[in-house]
Amino acid sequence: MRKIASIALLLAMSLSFVACNEKPVKQTEVSPTQKLVDQYAEFELTTDISKLTEKEKQMLPILIEVSEIMEEIFWKDAIGDKTEYLSKLTDPAEIAYSKINYGPWDRLENNEAFLEGFDAKPKGANFYPGDMTQEEFDAIDDEMKTDWYTKIQRDANGDLKVVPYHVAYKEQHEKASALLLKAAELAEDTGLKKYLELRAQALLTDDYLASDMAWMDMQDNTIDFVVGPIETYEDALYGYKASHSAQILVKDKVWSKTLSRFGALLPRLQESLPVPAKYKAEKANANADMNAYDVIYYGGDCNAGSKNIAINLPNDPRVHLAKGSRKLQLKNAMQAKFDKILTPISNLLIDESQRKHVKFDAFFENTMFHEVAHGLGIKYTLADKNLTVRKALKDAYTSIEEGKADILGLYMVTKLAEWGEIKDKDLMDNYVTFMAGIFRSVRFGAASAHGKANMIRFYHFEETGAFTRDEATGTYKVDFEKMKAAMISMGEMLMILQGDANYEGAKKLIAEKGNIREALQADLDRVNNAGIPKDIVYKQGVKVLGL
Repeated sequence: MRKIASIALLLAMSLSFVACNEKPVKQTEVSPTQKLVDQYAEFELTTDISKLTEKEKQMLPILIEVSEIMEEIFWKDAIGDKTEYLSKLTDPAEIAYSKINYGPWDRLENNEAFLEGFDAKPKGANFYPGDMTQEEFDAIDDEMKTDWYTKIQRDANGDLKVVPYHVAYKEQHEKASALLLKAAELAEDTGLKKYLELRAQALLTDDYLASDMAWMDMQDNTIDFVVGPIETYEDALYGYKASHSAQILVKDKVWSKTLSRFGALLPRLQESLPVPAKYKAEKANANADMNAYDVIYYGGDCNAGSKNIAINLPNDPRVHLAKGSRKLQLKNAMQAKFDKILTPISNLLIDESQRKHVKFDAFFENTMFHEVAHGLGIKYTLADKNLTVRKALKDAYTSIEEGKADILGLYMVTKLAEWGEIKDKDLMDNYVTFMAGIFRSVRFGAASAHGKANMIRFYHFEETGAFTRDEATGTYKVDFEKMKAAMISMGEMLMILQGDANYEGAKKLIAEKGNIREALQADLDRVNNAGIPKDIVYKQGVKVLGL
């Protein structure tokens, strides 16, 4: 026993000697750019492939290929040549963060450059020449200069010209068009088949109206595909130019059945809006297409920076008046943001007594009715029935419209609960979850329309006493009645700005309340320091889907 003990003692002393003389392991420091990459929580985009037919499974790789083309074009929309830009980078973190942001500007930090050697991001992205002046643009004698589907370029003499997308991106559009026709051959649903064929034609002509109408008519399809030049957020100069984007969706038919009944209530909700009658005189369509989906691929604009979790399209007001719009809830992406971002933020910033009200169902409802609210209110200005609100408010439109949709979405949940259309509803769930959602979305920064909209709403709520902040704990507590009143007053304010085509008023509101002030920034710093992700980055594609 003593011998064994002695051996053990010698062994311990030997190990101790080695440990004492061993050089300390140097901790690898995380680079500043890698810290930026780490702001995004990774999430796999999958769905139950077994519910798809064999032809639908064959269609998905084709749609992914089209999405990759939209990805290629969006790089051109945002900065220029992707290959040329990335070839100059060697740091893996810089490459990764550039791919998230489609260039050297951080979309969650007011589009500030995160790489040395780059100036401020051009407000007009790559839709206009970087040296173009306001006077030059105004002097262009071509009504298509404000069209969604054109670029402004210089000719050989240096003069400005309007170039349609199907000309500027001829090779990419023709390839995508051919692939859409190939996918259409596999489509078993007649509505999807018609849409894909018309969308293929639209890419060759820049006339998307017929395909938008066909997209509205689809009802029974399992696979959906949102593709083409769609949103105008990237054009921060005028808000005119649409960016290329693609999202592949698989319908969740169980959840969709629950949602579909709300569509018939849209006319009644339009009539109930808290605004004078002339601002809600436009008719809302009783569109029953409110469905839930698993999103399985993001490409281009929708994949840049913060990711969308719901869709309200088309954007064409002609379609809204004729058929309304479709509201698509991206359930798996929504659940990822709720679990990885909203819940941790709530545990840090929401009063402990109210955290029980932060629920996924309330988050889902708030997001869903945000999309519904895009289809309500006013689309054409009161003074000029041929002038859309979008064109009248120019670069201020997206922030005002997103703010309107947010606040009216909450208003609509409130009305539906009051009417008994949503049963067993504790509206406090929606109000507290809505408040927590402000902290999530305001982190998108002042460069984002959604970020500006949330800042404006935060300060409106603050001024009206809709919430209180406990200085000791640094947490926020919702006052239900005051938030309800603030919701109504803000909805009215934003819809009147739109109907009156009050561009100056919209710009003033954004300038005064569309920026993060010191006190709010301190709370957001607490969120950032807690390591809570700002957004999601996706693993996606054929292999992830198991095809």
